[in-house]
Amino acid sequence: MTKLTTRASSINRALDQIGDKWCLLIIQEVFWGISTFGEMKAATGVSKGVLSDRLKWLVSIDCLHKEQATASTRRPGYYLTEKSAELYASAMMAVTWERKYFSTPALDAVTLVHQRCGQAFKPQMHCGSCDEAIKVWDVSYKPGPGARQDERDKKVRRRSSISLEHVPSQRSLYKNLINIVGDRWTSNLISLSFHGLKRFDEINKELPVATNILADRLKFLVNEGIFEPKPYQERPVRYEYHLSDKGKDLFPWFLTLLQWGDKWCDSDGNGKPMKLTHTKCNKGLVGLVQCSECGETLDPREVSFDFGD
Repeated sequence: MTKLTTRASSINRALDQIGDKWCLLIIQEVFWGISTFGEMKAATGVSKGVLSDRLKWLVSIDCLHKEQATASTRRPGYYLTEKSAELYASAMMAVTWERKYFSTPALDAVTLVHQRCGQAFKPQMHCGSCDEAIKVWDVSYKPGPGARQDERDKKVRRRSSISLEHVPSQRSLYKNLINIVGDRWTSNLISLSFHGLKRFDEINKELPVATNILADRLKFLVNEGIFEPKPYQERPVRYEYHLSDKGKDLFPWFLTLLQWGDKWCDSDGNGKPMKLTHTKCNKGLVGLVQCSECGETLDPREVSFDFGD
């Protein structure tokens, strides 16, 4: 299989594991208590072959645990592991972004309640050192102890052509986010934009995929309102791709993914590829997902979801 060499990145490593539309949808369904193959097929609308492939993959990377059928359960079940349970922070940031930019009946009907304070709340991300809200341009980056080059498989699953409307689950609370980030090249482009890369050539140098793939993903992100193209040259016309407000607000989701990748995707044990500093307080950045009402860091065991059934 052809390999691609890119700068080591915990986001890239995380995306290579779970940054696929169906993997993200499956993990989301398991978060809400769906466990059997039949339930997942009914919820996602995916074919048996694709579902079987993704479940095997998620088990192989320890993001799902498969329990065999018993006399009481009758069917095998798939359950969260410690590794996948820690994607909860990403799920919370996905809900926040989805609610801001889309009106989705399934999500609009959901109330999140923090049991510790008893209040309905909105998840929000703050700096673990100064407790300020984290903004994308208030973060600086420098190489960490694990900074090196990664070899990545170049051949990846094709971007799914199935539209969101054909995913039947009413509990897929952030379908629109998954539609945007559920392709690792698209997600890689957004991630690179947080580092200030804007031009086709400089992006392609950092992410040396085929130019037709790069052009396709840039067009997609423009159409989705994540990037705003701005000409910087007239003859021939060339564009820079700037993050819109909608794109900038994806940063908390990507930060949770980076922190998850730092912990769970460091296969060589060399440490973080990148160190982040919150420039507001000049401390090493740790993003904490908190309750908007009491300010406490959210624990999945202390949050209830009222789906309005």
